[in-house]
Amino acid sequence: MTTAKAEDIREFTLQDGPVRLSLLNLGAVTRGWWVPCGGASVPVVLGYDDPARYLSDEAHLGGIAGRVANRMTGGRLVLDGVHYQLSQNEGDTHLHGGAGGLNRRIWQADADSAGRRVRFTYHSPDGEEGYPGAVDFTVTISLDGSAVTYDMRAEVDRPTPINLAQHNYYALAGQAEIWDQRLTVQADRMTPLDRMQLPEGGIVALAGTRYDYQRGAILADNDPQRRGSDANLVLRDGLDRTAPVAELSAPNGLRMRMWSDQPDVQLYTAIHLAAQDGAHPGQRIAPFHGICLEPQGYPDAMNQPEFPSIVVTPEAPYRQVLTVDIAEQAP
Repeated sequence: MTTAKAEDIREFTLQDGPVRLSLLNLGAVTRGWWVPCGGASVPVVLGYDDPARYLSDEAHLGGIAGRVANRMTGGRLVLDGVHYQLSQNEGDTHLHGGAGGLNRRIWQADADSAGRRVRFTYHSPDGEEGYPGAVDFTVTISLDGSAVTYDMRAEVDRPTPINLAQHNYYALAGQAEIWDQRLTVQADRMTPLDRMQLPEGGIVALAGTRYDYQRGAILADNDPQRRGSDANLVLRDGLDRTAPVAELSAPNGLRMRMWSDQPDVQLYTAIHLAAQDGAHPGQRIAPFHGICLEPQGYPDAMNQPEFPSIVVTPEAPYRQVLTVDIAEQAP
């Protein structure tokens, strides 16, 4: 793949009142998001203060994961009777689109500061990371008050799998760990995983497990041993999608609400996030210092015939709309 360089990176800033958003053309990354809380401007997603640090980032901080997010067994897929071998970047597994996934690419950018939006586009050629077909991706990121919307689209020239995920690590409480935050997710099932974090097949109920956040729970109460989570939660059938599919609140008064049109949400509590310096002032990049809530399609769907298909065709292009609102709650 063409290696991105520091001089290729461009930053775009969107602002609506006191809310500020920093975006990069590298990976359509959300580098930073600042909201007012207690009279201060608080950084609410983990990010590197130096944009060039994203060139070596292995944790997908703030980027668009794809072509196919999550894990794919052996990097293998079969489509219309043809076997394809994708790149393998987590042992034998293909993770988040491979070593040269979308978060590693320089995107074209068209900024509309008056409209508080940036439109990112990227052409992925046939065979990139082993995937069949050429794809034109468009991600439009817009700021409206305290809400950010990610409108993700893909047009393909032949059938090919697409499953994107926006990969912010939400850090509402600054340098504190996440354990005293309260999480609600409108999911009643999950896809069980094997020891390699790959789906074993099937879908099981969440009730009574540490992944059950349907009624809201403090993270430490659901996981008192602090083992952490990296699990795909299946949203309830028949959800009212005008209501949030997930909410997260911190003791400092900040609350995040998330709306999505996807069937699943990956819950990841940054178990494997390497401790490192270079974060924005007021935050820390380290295990359990951020929480990812990643709406997406079913993981490893190309190798799990009982899961809904993620194959996109020229006649039925891909679209995902994700809106996240982060604001201080009224006392």
